[in-house]
Amino acid sequence: MAAKDRLYETTITEPGDFVFDERVVSVFPDMINRSVPGYGTIVPMIGMLARRYAVPETTLYDLGCSLGAATLAMQQAVRAPGVKLIAVDNSEEMVAGLRAILRQQPGERLPPVEVLEQDVLATSIENASVSVLNFTLQFLDPDSRQDLLKTVADGLVPGGVLLLSEKVRFDDPREEALQTEWHHDFKRAQGYSDLEIARKRDALERVMIPETFETHRARLERAGFRMVYRWFQGFNFQSMVAFR
Repeated sequence: MAAKDRLYETTITEPGDFVFDERVVSVFPDMINRSVPGYGTIVPMIGMLARRYAVPETTLYDLGCSLGAATLAMQQAVRAPGVKLIAVDNSEEMVAGLRAILRQQPGERLPPVEVLEQDVLATSIENASVSVLNFTLQFLDPDSRQDLLKTVADGLVPGGVLLLSEKVRFDDPREEALQTEWHHDFKRAQGYSDLEIARKRDALERVMIPETFETHRARLERAGFRMVYRWFQGFNFQSMVAFR
């Protein structure tokens, strides 16, 4: 069972920038489930969508895989013959954690998973039918996002899909304020204090840059995706599917 996230409950130390280090990895499952509305729905839905769109003898990519929630959901759900999965993350601690989880899997026949410790921006995408960016793009420099999406689009087979989840912002200041407050209400309901919410928000704002759905859709279309739809929203968190 994952440890409970208490990283921001004290004012003894400055929070600093949010980084995916050993401290975050140790509480990550609890942190993301209590911080992202609907995360427990998004992950199995990624598996369901991957099962629908996976093509035999292709590769499924989880870019910015963290501890592999989406990777494992796809591995369990996909039944297309000859598929393999590649999970990529630049955090040594996350990669080590996912590899440990995979070593504990039972001997049942599941698609093989290759775990790579590297920057998603340096990752080659080849013969892919499904690629996943599950709350990854928001941590990348906005100037690098277009190039990554172009790489993903170029690496997908015809009809392939990108499953993208992001924290988003809203052009309407009133909606932005409401969605933010509702999200904070959600976190309070999960047991986070106002201090924890404020300190984590301060740390994340230095490294995470959310964008509007319209910005995401325009960028995806420029990258070569022909259709972009939202399939889930929990306050200011949205999941999208983009078709090659």
